[in-house]
Amino acid sequence: MSPLFGDGMVLQRNKPITIWGWADRGEKVTVKFQKQTRTAIANKDGKWRVILNSEPEGGPYQMTIKGKDQLLLSDVLLGEVWLCSGQSNMEFAVRSANNASREILEANNTQIRQFKVPNTISKQPQDGLTGGSWRPATPENVGEFTAVGYFYAKELYKQLKVPIGLINSTWGGTDIETWISRPALENSDIFRSMANVLPPAADLDVVIKARKEQLLATIEKLQSGLPKDTAEISKWREPKFDDTKWPEMPVPAFWEGTVDGLDGTVWLRRTFNISKKNAGKLAELHLGMVDDEDVSYLNGVKVGGMKEGYNTQRVYPITAGLLKEGANTIAIRVQDNGGGGGVTGKPDDIQLLVGEDTIGLAGQWKFQVASLSQATNNNADPNVFPSLLYNGMISPLVDHSVKGVLWYQGENNAQRAVQYRTALPLLINDWRKSWKQPDMPFYIIQISSWKASGGDSRLGSQWAELREAQTMASKLPNTGLVVTVDVGETNDIHPKDKQDVGKRSAALSLARSYGMALPYQGPSYKSMQIKNGKAMLTFSDAEDGLWVKDKYGYIKGFELAGANERFYYAKATLDGNKVILENPNVSVPVAVRYAWADDAGDANLYNKAGFPLVPFRTDDWKTVTANMKYTIK
Repeated sequence: MSPLFGDGMVLQRNKPITIWGWADRGEKVTVKFQKQTRTAIANKDGKWRVILNSEPEGGPYQMTIKGKDQLLLSDVLLGEVWLCSGQSNMEFAVRSANNASREILEANNTQIRQFKVPNTISKQPQDGLTGGSWRPATPENVGEFTAVGYFYAKELYKQLKVPIGLINSTWGGTDIETWISRPALENSDIFRSMANVLPPAADLDVVIKARKEQLLATIEKLQSGLPKDTAEISKWREPKFDDTKWPEMPVPAFWEGTVDGLDGTVWLRRTFNISKKNAGKLAELHLGMVDDEDVSYLNGVKVGGMKEGYNTQRVYPITAGLLKEGANTIAIRVQDNGGGGGVTGKPDDIQLLVGEDTIGLAGQWKFQVASLSQATNNNADPNVFPSLLYNGMISPLVDHSVKGVLWYQGENNAQRAVQYRTALPLLINDWRKSWKQPDMPFYIIQISSWKASGGDSRLGSQWAELREAQTMASKLPNTGLVVTVDVGETNDIHPKDKQDVGKRSAALSLARSYGMALPYQGPSYKSMQIKNGKAMLTFSDAEDGLWVKDKYGYIKGFELAGANERFYYAKATLDGNKVILENPNVSVPVAVRYAWADDAGDANLYNKAGFPLVPFRTDDWKTVTANMKYTIK
C-alpha cells in the first residue's frame, strides 16, 4: 500500500475514495470498507486500484485489503483533507511558533491529524511515497506539524466539528518550478522554450553530477579538498588547533554566499579575548540561529547544541571557570541537511554576555567543510531541475481526494516576481488537472515582511512585486488570498506568528469553501480620485469602515508620486471608508502605493473585522524583476 493508507488515516468525506497499491501481477485484491466491497486485479506492473463510493464524515472505522495476504487498517476517519504545500514558512513547525510550549501542551485533539510527505525528488512522476504515516494532534506529535496547517485545522474543527486531515508536502528553500509537472511547463508559453530543450529525465544524473563536481572543485580551491582523516576533524574543537590557513566566511549569513550549493557539515571557529576582570565568570553565549543542527564548544568544552530548530535562537550558558583571560575559542559544528545552511540571524544575535560587558562576535569566522550531506551525495537538490518535487511529492498524492490546497511559497521566486504572475496560475491549473478537480479550492498565503535586500518604491522591491503576482493569481476562480505583511519580522524570514496566518486562512476557507457567513478578507483597492493636490482612495470590503492599528490614529504605509515617478511617504487621513492622501512634494498626484517594500511591516490599515488591507499600487511603471527568467541551474 501507499503509506497514505495506514492506521489513523483521514479520507475526504463526500467524494469518491480511491484506494491503490501493489501486488503480484494478476493478483486479485479485495477492499472492504463500511458496507462496500470492491475487487481489482493487479496489472502487468503490479499496480491495482479500486474506487469506493463517497462516505459522510465519521469514524473511527476499519478497512481490510485482502490479496494473497491481508492488511487491516484501523482508526480510519472521514472528514476534510487539505494539502499544505510550499516552502519553509509552510514547513515551519509548531515547535518553533509563538507560545510553542503552551500550544504543544494544550494539543489534545486526535480528530486533527497530519501526514508528512518525506522530502523526495524524482526524475519521473511517482505513484508511491518513500514513507510517512498519519499522526494525531497530541503533545507527543503536534510539535512537528506544519504550524500554519495546524492553526488552520484548529479553527476549521471548531466550526465544522469533523475530522481534519493535513497532508504536509513541503520543502524549504524551493522554487515554484520544481513543484510544476513537466507537461504543464511544456504547454506554457513562457516555459515552453525552456522545457523543450530540457534533456530527457534520464540525463538528469549527468546534470547533477556536473553540479557536484563544481562544488567539489570549489572546496578543493578553498581548502584542498575534503578531509580524509577523521582524527584530524576531532581536533577542530580544541582551542590550540591552528586554523590560520582556514578560509573565512561572514557570520551571521547563509554559507551559500561563500560555497554555493553546499549541504553538509562545516566547522566554524572564532577566537576572541577576555579581560582579566571577566575571566572565570558565568556568561551567556548567543549564536543566533543555526540551519539546521549545531554542536557548540567553548575552549574545547561542549556548551550546547540543538538537532532541530533552524529558526530557533541558540543561547547557551557558560559555566564559571570556563572563560580564561586572553584568547578564547568558539568552535561550532554545523550540519545542514538541505536548502540554506550556516549561522544566521542579525549581527546583534552573535555575542557573548559576561558581567556587564557584551562582546560582539559577528564578522569573519574561520571555516572548514568536513563532509557533504547524504542529500548532496545522492544528488538531492530539489531546485537543480524543474518538476522534481512534483514528481516525488505531489504526483503520488493526486489519486487521494482532498478538499483543497493551502499554498505558502514565493520567497525563492522573488527575483522572478513578474514571471511568477504566470508560474503560480500554471501550478494552480496543473494541480487541479492532476486531481481532476477543475474547481479545487486553492488558497494563497502571501509572503510576509522581511528586510530581504531593503527594497522599496524608490529602489524597487522584488518582494512587493512577488506579493502583487500572488494577488493577481488570487483572481482565478475559487482561489483566495491571505495577507500577512503585518505579522512578519524585519530580521527573520520565518516569522513566528503562525497563529494569525492559520486563523486568517481558516476564515477564508470557512467562508469560501464551506459557505459560512463570516468576514474573511481585508479591504482591497477599488478606485482613486485626484482633487486639489490630494488623492482620494476607495476600497472594496470596507463597507463597515476602516480601522487604523495605531493608538494615535496615524496611518502608515502609503506613498504618493507625481509624473516624475518619485515616491514620498503620504500623510493619510480617514474619511469614512475612504483614505485621503497628500504630500507637499507631490502637487499633482499620479500614483499611490501601499505596503510596497520588502519589509512592509509598518502598514497598519484594516477593516473593522481586523483583516489587513491588501498591498497594492495604482501605477504600471517599470518593475525590477521584469527581465528575470527561470533557467536551469
